[in-house]
Amino acid sequence: MNPELPSSIPVLIAGGGPVGLTLSALLAREGIAHLVIEADESYCTGSRAICISRRSQEILGWVGADAPLVAKGLSWTGGRSHWRDTEVLHFEMPAEPSQRFAPMVNIQQFHVEAFAHQAAQAQGDASRVLWASSVVAVRPQTDGVQVEVDTPQGRQTVQAGFVVACDGGRSTVREQLGLQLEGTQYDGKYVIVDVVQKTQRPVERLAWFDPPSNPGSTILMHRQPDDVWRIDYQIRDDEDPVEAVKPENVLPRVRSHLAMIGENAPWEPLWISIYNAKCLTLPGYRHGRVFFAGDAAHLVPIFGVRGLNSGLDDAANLAWKLARVLRGESPDALLDSYSAERVHATRENIAYGAKSTEFMAPPNFAYQLMREATLRLAVSDEQVRSLINPRQSSPITYLGSPLNAAQGGEWTDDRARPGAPAPEALLRGHGAASWHLSGRFGHGFVCLAFGGAGPDLSDAGVTVLEIPPDIDTLGQAWRRYGLRRPDEPALVLVRPDGYVMGRWHGLDPAHLRAALKDTGVFA
Repeated sequence: MNPELPSSIPVLIAGGGPVGLTLSALLAREGIAHLVIEADESYCTGSRAICISRRSQEILGWVGADAPLVAKGLSWTGGRSHWRDTEVLHFEMPAEPSQRFAPMVNIQQFHVEAFAHQAAQAQGDASRVLWASSVVAVRPQTDGVQVEVDTPQGRQTVQAGFVVACDGGRSTVREQLGLQLEGTQYDGKYVIVDVVQKTQRPVERLAWFDPPSNPGSTILMHRQPDDVWRIDYQIRDDEDPVEAVKPENVLPRVRSHLAMIGENAPWEPLWISIYNAKCLTLPGYRHGRVFFAGDAAHLVPIFGVRGLNSGLDDAANLAWKLARVLRGESPDALLDSYSAERVHATRENIAYGAKSTEFMAPPNFAYQLMREATLRLAVSDEQVRSLINPRQSSPITYLGSPLNAAQGGEWTDDRARPGAPAPEALLRGHGAASWHLSGRFGHGFVCLAFGGAGPDLSDAGVTVLEIPPDIDTLGQAWRRYGLRRPDEPALVLVRPDGYVMGRWHGLDPAHLRAALKDTGVFA
């Protein structure tokens, strides 16, 4: 049963998909009361976005949703691409035994929604979801946003301090504000099919270009939990999309391909949809007290799995900033950095996604010709094979962010420069089990103190984590954070979303305190 609609709420989230529900869990973790409005009666159907990156697993871990996701999902580290029936690429993503999470986990989107929602509910009563309800009108005001909602009990009005639009590619909130996405939409279309079939194949990303089973097409396959195959195949430009998704046209193509690769166990279809690649974004994600996240803010191609993963990063970036502003800990201007950072990230993702799309769904004959030449050469030339690599999603460094503090001195590694995601490291406890550094992020500011006793920053709300050489036995932390030796004194400030804000040689916190003030983080 839906909860009674409140007359006012600090935050209203339009859209209860994976981005909206993850944002809900993050806000609940911060103790911020909010309301989620979702048009569907429950979680989505069909596989939809299925590849969850390591960074997204970390984000879900901040609210305790990582354990069920990893337990249910299928982890993988690489994949294979074929031209016709010849393998032309076998790639492996960066991975090591000491890492906390696999590079990717395959899992149906409805599981992600369920785990995020359950995590929000576990935080207490700050989170409320109104199912089978839709935002129909949005009226921005100086001190908030008036929102009209159609519910099973009729149309009601709620006054929100802030609205976050997570209502997808056809965003009602975006339409209400008269905003339009900008960029490129590609013509190439892919049919998406979920089928149930038992298999013994390893969990990999599988791709075929011009396979004998479906000449002229491109086919992608991913294993999912519960013996489900996710199959994406490209249709011809002259095929009618309405006809293309009818079972009588889909099932013969699936049957032909499964037979070609030797998957002969009985199977049945679960879900069919269609997709075409888009590289679109709003120019800005903040409009007064209304914010945009996920597909409501940007649409990026599925190739490279940057869609949902970038949406979860939107949620991670925005949640802590909203919480600090609502608690009076930071000025309203902090929220401007959300748009600056995430628009930059989207433009990076679109640049990578466009390259992948031009290979996976060539937009014209010239691109088609170049792709075929590359695939032909890749059969015998290993140096060409890297051009086929699908360039999977990775976290974006916020170059030029207004929150980046200037770093002084020389550092040996750029992986921990200001604006970069804080590097992972496996550390040893004193007589206790090993632990991952990323597990300490996501719950406020953290200061990593190397080479000595860390300063007392409790008055600034910063947790100090000392990393002496005897717990950094693998040398991962001091090397990845750019130090010259294990005992070199240094401070690294990590934001609540796991990004490096600044780093300084020595243990004097004066520069760190100045950074918190000068960047506008503190009110």
